[in-house]
Amino acid sequence: MGKERSGGVSGGGGGREKHNKMLVGVVCNFAAELKLLLTALLILCTLATLLQFIPSRFTISASDLRFCISRIAAAAPSTPAAAAPTQKETDEVLPSGIIRRAFNPYGAAAYNFISMGSYRGGPDTFAIVGLASKPLHLYSRPTYQCQWLPFSNDTENNNVTITSSLTYKILPDWGYGRVYTVVIVNCTFPQPINLDNSGGTLLLHASTSGGGDSKFNLTDTIPALTEPPGTFNLSLFTSKPKYDYLYCGSSLYGTLSPQRVREWLAYHVRLFGERSHFVIHDAGGIHEEVLEVLKPWMELGYVTLQDIREQERFDGYYHNQFMVVNDCLHRYKFMAKWMFFFDVDEYIYVPPKSTIHSVLDSLSDYSQFTIEQMPMSSKLCHSVDAAKRHRKWGFEKLVYRDVKRGIRRDRKYAIQPRNVFATGVHMSQNLAGKTTHKTEGRIKYFHYHGTIAERREPCRHLINSTEINFEKTPYVLDTTLRDVGGSVKKFELKMIGPRLQNTRQ
Repeated sequence: MGKERSGGVSGGGGGREKHNKMLVGVVCNFAAELKLLLTALLILCTLATLLQFIPSRFTISASDLRFCISRIAAAAPSTPAAAAPTQKETDEVLPSGIIRRAFNPYGAAAYNFISMGSYRGGPDTFAIVGLASKPLHLYSRPTYQCQWLPFSNDTENNNVTITSSLTYKILPDWGYGRVYTVVIVNCTFPQPINLDNSGGTLLLHASTSGGGDSKFNLTDTIPALTEPPGTFNLSLFTSKPKYDYLYCGSSLYGTLSPQRVREWLAYHVRLFGERSHFVIHDAGGIHEEVLEVLKPWMELGYVTLQDIREQERFDGYYHNQFMVVNDCLHRYKFMAKWMFFFDVDEYIYVPPKSTIHSVLDSLSDYSQFTIEQMPMSSKLCHSVDAAKRHRKWGFEKLVYRDVKRGIRRDRKYAIQPRNVFATGVHMSQNLAGKTTHKTEGRIKYFHYHGTIAERREPCRHLINSTEINFEKTPYVLDTTLRDVGGSVKKFELKMIGPRLQNTRQ
């Protein structure tokens, strides 16, 4: 037993020796790592000591440390996954011996939707104005869906994501579109939107519905309108409009005559009065000299000039004028009692015993009325003005009216915009309420076709007669607008002074 006890003790000592040797081996094997760990601990302790003596404005927060660590972790290089190449379809020979041909599409011929503007039509409705691929709408059935995303989700106040219960499109350009056609998307929600004024975003989901490629139903999600918190004004829809009359102009392009623009603007500001406004759309026609004519009236608050030259990128009808006038309709819908649509070579006229106010009051039961045209010659002047024609304005000296019968002449129009959903160039076909064309004797317009685009003296022929046949067209002397020329000139001088006296043709 003693030997056993002795052996046992002796055996225990040998185990401890082996264990110590193992520890020494482990320490030796990890000496480098231990040195690095001890060095790091020493540096951290040193930094902790130094931080106590740094002024309080220099602080390192836990977020700073996390940011530092995240930057170090992000430094590790990563290899991005390569995008899988699109599989090119190839021709295939079928067991029947038929060769199935392959078709590989590339690119896109036209955009799905091009937004110009998005506007409220009321507490629960919106209108989105833009362009879309004409073939897509002509030969397919693209669809639209609207969605409201509030900035804050508050279920107690019904401030949650809402999808419109009724979304429909209007194509107001009568098929005149080219690569692009005009689309008005109307979105109606089941309840008022953003009543708590916390803000949100209107999304438009535009789907091709298989148009263009029946294999796919592509949907583009478009942030159409954002209402920042506190900007929604509910009273806008019920309050008295800012203007009695607002002019929505079509796209102006080409080399316009500054003098003709000057005459047109002075005449119509006088006609419509101080509660009127004119929205001019520049598609390339407002060069520096025309801008000088507009500036005095812009400074007085009568004119708003919008640069729309970028729309020329998109091939639509006639400088996209259908889109432009619809944008104007919805942009100013609740700012005007009446909205007029006509061109800058056309002059609205009411008889001397009437005013524009009395005429429109007599038509207040209608949502829309059209205006009869009086076509005037752009070349014929009376010989009595031969010596002084350079001092007279265009509508003073172009005094011969076309009286050819049996011709359907274009009419222009005015609307009460709150009753209209979309509009056109010569009239609206999308409105609530009545339209009348029986306005003869109450209001008409004189049309001096082409004169706005000619920078030269318009009188080409001087006539000493009250009637004449010229180029197979009968004309009669009509001095209706000539008779108000002096009053218009005095009005301009009173309003803006002599600053436009030296305007050129």
